[in-house]
Amino acid sequence: MHVVSAPPRLRLLGQFRLELDTGSVELGRNGQRLLAYLGLRGRVSRTVLAGTLWPEVTEGHARGSLRTTLWKLPPGEPPLIGCRGDALQVTPALRVDVHAFTRTALCVVQGDGPRVGPALGLLTGEDLLPGWDEDWVLLERERLRQLRLHALDALAEALMRQGRPALAMEAAWASVRAEPLRESAHRAVVSAHLAEGNVVEAVRHYDAFCRLLDEELGVEPSPRFARMLPERPRDRARKAASCTRASATTGSPSTTPSKGESTSCTWTSRGM
Repeated sequence: MHVVSAPPRLRLLGQFRLELDTGSVELGRNGQRLLAYLGLRGRVSRTVLAGTLWPEVTEGHARGSLRTTLWKLPPGEPPLIGCRGDALQVTPALRVDVHAFTRTALCVVQGDGPRVGPALGLLTGEDLLPGWDEDWVLLERERLRQLRLHALDALAEALMRQGRPALAMEAAWASVRAEPLRESAHRAVVSAHLAEGNVVEAVRHYDAFCRLLDEELGVEPSPRFARMLPERPRDRARKAASCTRASATTGSPSTTPSKGESTSCTWTSRGM
């Protein structure tokens, strides 16, 4: 009976991990860096690869280090890394988790509607190779982080449209954890609270975000965020105080109700 072996798998989200049909394989640092770079980039010339992974040495020394690292990789059929002319590339059979993550995230952002369970699981996972500080890792980590944040925002919005605020809250909180100062993520949390009728929790979350922004950046949330919540007496007082401060240089404000608002500032210039 012919047994089909499982394809090799390369995990780059979180700690590096290479899995063959025989189990997890331990690699030296250079072997990990080589597989990670090729796993992310696909096909790369030997010159670029050697110069990127060993930038502090001469080209000849870097190419020698590349040859040694290739020789130390675990054998397999097909081999993990193949050669095409002067270029190297990982075998097409290698399953790289970053590619699955990217496909799912782009699908969510484009509104193609992947299954929620797998999408939420992939998008709430770990960052790329935490602790690695090479420039090529830092750039790719930030790209994937931004893609994750946009996908989580889009997923939260999609789940709200589907009437699933609890799952939308999970996506929103994942975005908040990834970037605590991201307003769109906090708006999604508040939107989910309001959809469930939890006005008090929505207001509490908004107030906490206001304090965070003030402490970290000295700014306030956008008017769009503020309009999501019912106006409170202290909000009206703050608006009136803002009008009073501005009158010293801008003109004399008259506070009058406008359509759709309880209080607004109407400005008249001096001399008019």
